[in-house]
Amino acid sequence: MSPKPDLFNLMPRRHEVSCDQLGVIFVPLLGQTGLNVSSLCFGALALSPLQGCHDVTRGAAVLRYGLEQGINFLDTAEIYANYEIIRRALKGLSHPVVIATKCYAYNREQIKESLERARRGLDRDVIEIFLLHEQESMHTLRGHWEALEYLLEAKQKGVVKAVGLSTHAVAGVRAGAAVPEIDVIHPILNLAGLGIIDGTLPEMLEAIQMAHQMGKGIYGMKALGGGHLSQDPVQALNYARQVPGVASVAVGMASRLEVDINLRIFAGLEVPAGWLKRLRQERRILHVAEWCEGCGRCQEKCPQGALSLEQGQARVDQAKCVLCGYCGAVCPHFCLKIIRQG
Repeated sequence: MSPKPDLFNLMPRRHEVSCDQLGVIFVPLLGQTGLNVSSLCFGALALSPLQGCHDVTRGAAVLRYGLEQGINFLDTAEIYANYEIIRRALKGLSHPVVIATKCYAYNREQIKESLERARRGLDRDVIEIFLLHEQESMHTLRGHWEALEYLLEAKQKGVVKAVGLSTHAVAGVRAGAAVPEIDVIHPILNLAGLGIIDGTLPEMLEAIQMAHQMGKGIYGMKALGGGHLSQDPVQALNYARQVPGVASVAVGMASRLEVDINLRIFAGLEVPAGWLKRLRQERRILHVAEWCEGCGRCQEKCPQGALSLEQGQARVDQAKCVLCGYCGAVCPHFCLKIIRQG
């Protein structure tokens, strides 16, 4: 068995570090939030019904394993419907965990319900980070301003520690950077620029750097491009974790093997070839998320003729699909993901 990674190496060296009673070293601050987070964030989307995880016990066991290895930061969302998995995984854990969740609420009534739903579902009095989900620009942020104001009030009361937004857009990052009340920005970030809906990878990197310089806490998402870059996770994750200004990267993990591989990558350690071979041999399929709007771009792009439109949504012929990932590159809402079957 390979030795457990030195978790000091999980943390970006550009920050001054401190050690808690477990001997695990964390980045001191996520921006100006005062929150200490591991640079590997457990992306809980992989442990949700949206990606085929309906076994609460199994999902909680995988998450608990990751947390016990030293990960102290996890990302979820109301739409993932996995608060019960997270609650079970956290029960009796010996060290604190920073939770970020998000929702689509745009008015006071909706955001109040979402915040209380998170507190009840996670069995927590305080939610460390609450984000407005998938903000595309200053225009959409203004449309959600009533919800943001409620979150700021909750922050003043100590119910939320930091507020912010998640985004697949360069303009979304720039909007978050321009609003003083925004503490945290959760942007899409991967070496191929997959899923950026309004610009290029260089433009996204420039926006992230600007936001970082303005004191925003940045943690990235979709480093594996929704699974489309999973054939070489070492290259993809090493790229994302070394982007200046990014304190942490949320990576979806649905098995202990994925946890072990990602821990070693983030520790800067070599991943055993056998582990990567096992990962690549796992049966994977192209999954279409339920929020697909049937725009048809994926069908036009697919060189294998594996995609069609039925009842207003994309459908996959798995026998024809070769998991090339071309469809994911053109989907404006990141509906197409390569996931493990079963």
